Amino acid sequence: MSILQRKVTIIYYCDDGLELHHEVKTLEQNDVGRVVIPQAFKEGKSIIAVCDGEIEILNKIGDRILSVNYTT
Repeated sequence: MSILQRKVTIIYYCDDGLELHHEVKTLEQNDVGRVVIPQAFKEGKSIIAVCDGEIEILNKIGDRILSVNYTT
């Protein structure tokens, strides 16, 4: 019996910041097709999405925020 694996892109926030991150990983999947994310990877993160395959994220929240100077 072979262990099935799947390449996924995981989108997440770190618990200590608001910057959106992503990582491509090849992980084991269970009998119903869901990937098993190791607990060590989950530590200190809030996972937003798990996408099938390697995806290219063109823009994320905050990528285009410009500094705004307010004057009175």
